[in-house]
Order: sequence, then structure tokens, then C-alpha cells
Amino acid sequence: MVLVAVLRVTSGSAALAIAETPAGSLFCSDLDHTAAALAALEERAIRLDEQEQSIIQESAELEARRKDIEAQLEELESAKMALEQTLSIADVAAENDLGRLTSIYENMKPRDAASLFEKMDPEFSAGFIARMRPEFAAEVIAGMDPEIAYTISVVVAGRNSAAGGVQLSGENSIATP
Repeated sequence: MVLVAVLRVTSGSAALAIAETPAGSLFCSDLDHTAAALAALEERAIRLDEQEQSIIQESAELEARRKDIEAQLEELESAKMALEQTLSIADVAAENDLGRLTSIYENMKPRDAASLFEKMDPEFSAGFIARMRPEFAAEVIAGMDPEIAYTISVVVAGRNSAAGGVQLSGENSIATP
């Protein structure tokens, strides 16, 4: 016979239980519990290994996606810069073209320019009138039909009102009344 002592501690009190048990049954019982505990630990270790492998794989996939996204962002940034450069070149070209065309109109006789601007859409002709030297623009407007001249003047003034009363076009500055 083997004496087995069990110490039980509960809410501040301790109790000692002593029992007699046959020597063989204690040994078998401990082996059974140990084998069951070992099997449970092995199963848990297998599950943890599987979870770890899953996490490692997911982490690798996320890292690959992050790298892909970074590469795409770099490509987008490069494309954005190229687009901005192209737009800048187009803006400069358009500005140069408008400057040359305005210069051509300013080298015309005011009466001829007035006749030409009367045939254009008022929004379009107002853009050129606003870019011209003020003294030449005055001569052109004076040579126009009064209703068309008034419409063009309203368009130019409307553009200026949105900018706080002043529009800067090229070298010229035209203020609204």
C-alpha cells in the first residue's frame, strides 16, 4: 500500500487529504494521465505548428502584396510626373500660340480686327481682347457694333469679378469697373 497525500488549497484554507491506495494502481493511474497529457500536448503542438505555418504564409503573401502596391505607387508617381510635364509643355505651347495670335491681331488695322472679332463667339474674342495692349483693345472695341462690344466687355468683366476684381493676362492687367 502506498499513502497518497493531496494538498487542496481553496480560498485561504488548506486541507491535507491522505488516502491509502494500492501501489500498482497509483503507478498505472499516473502513467495513464501522463500518456494522455503527452498526447494532448503533442496534438496542441501540431495545431500550433500548423497555425504558425499559416501565419508565416499569410505574412509572406502580405509582404508580396505590399511590395506590389509600392511598385504600383512608384509607377503611378512616375506617370503623374510625366503627365504634369506633358501638361506643362502643352500649357506653354498653348500660351505661346495665344501670344502669337494676339500679336497678329494687334498688328492688324483696328477696324479689320474689330470685324473679325465680331464674327467670333464673344467668349472667344473676349479672351483675345483681354490679352491685347489696352490702347489697341480700345480701338478694336470702338470699331465694333455697340451690342457686340458690350457683350464682349461683359464677358471680360465677368472673368475679372471671379478673381476679386482683377484679371492678369500676360503683360496686361484689366480691372473691373
